[in-house]
Amino acid sequence: MQPSKKILVGMSGGVDSSVSAALLVKQGYEVIGVYMKNWSDTKDLTGVCDWKNERRDAQRVAAQLGIPLVTLDFEKEYRNHVVDYLFHEFKTGRTPNPDVLCNKFIKFGVLLEEAKKRGIDKVATGHYAGVSHEGGAYHLMRAVDEIKDQTYFLHQLKQNQLEHIIFPLQAIKKQDVKKDARELGFANADKKESMGICFVGPVSMREFLGTRIKPRPGRVVTSVGDVVGEHDGLPFYTLGQRYGAVQRGGQEPLYVVAKDKQRNILIVGGENDPLLFKKDVFLKGVNWIPRKPALPFKCLARFCHGGHLNKVAVFGKLKGIQVVFKESQRALTPGQFLVFYNNYECLGGGVIQ
Repeated sequence: MQPSKKILVGMSGGVDSSVSAALLVKQGYEVIGVYMKNWSDTKDLTGVCDWKNERRDAQRVAAQLGIPLVTLDFEKEYRNHVVDYLFHEFKTGRTPNPDVLCNKFIKFGVLLEEAKKRGIDKVATGHYAGVSHEGGAYHLMRAVDEIKDQTYFLHQLKQNQLEHIIFPLQAIKKQDVKKDARELGFANADKKESMGICFVGPVSMREFLGTRIKPRPGRVVTSVGDVVGEHDGLPFYTLGQRYGAVQRGGQEPLYVVAKDKQRNILIVGGENDPLLFKKDVFLKGVNWIPRKPALPFKCLARFCHGGHLNKVAVFGKLKGIQVVFKESQRALTPGQFLVFYNNYECLGGGVIQ
């Protein structure tokens, strides 16, 4: 029996997902576009997500392609899996990456479940990444466009998810995606990319966190012990960020270099303060994509999207997975994800403790 050529395509209203849908139509798939409504403001929690206009852009593209577009409401799941996680992590003093959880639980979680309910075996999005099948396992591959590559945000995906995913843009560069969109006559061909929290929009993180996290003022102290100000709560700061106080006497700008949670003190220092640099971290919640490797082993790793790929050695310890960098790294931030690579393959990753 020939497998179904039906596919659900997440269409956000942006150019990447629009061109992805067009490519799949061209390849002979029966494409069903899906707009995922993951956010709308409530009395106590507001963003700036203009979902109605985003959906309108997706509807226009769907009409041009001659495909249906359905709207699926995943707000409850998004709040449970992404927003609650975000606030929990910040409250504990860590700096989370909600986009990773959005991909794991929403775009390739509940959307995939919805596809299966409809008897559809595949889902696709406009992510810059790829999936291959070799040696009895599915592999997450980096995109040709190294600047746009989004495997960092996808590293928590598992075999039973990758099995059902198609990424049409793996071998296409962003400039060519825009070119294709113009040639297809898409009105969103030169639309600005969405920024900010996944699906919530470019709202100020400080303002967003302030809707649930109450200020807890404390002292701001330099790494040599000088008191230089007062902060409004440790959750509102992350390692390596510029400290926003006015500097007196033409001093060098200050950066957040550490947090003393017990004493509620924010520690600041120069851009290259020794407290900002570490050679090793421990991870929790590690997901190995193709299979768990024999430890120890050496590979490449990055600890932020678009960050430099660094040489590391990975060890199994009682405390968890230990990652040792060949060179000291600046601002290895608890709560962020560290992701492993072997050349062009993303091996998985976990949360920095």
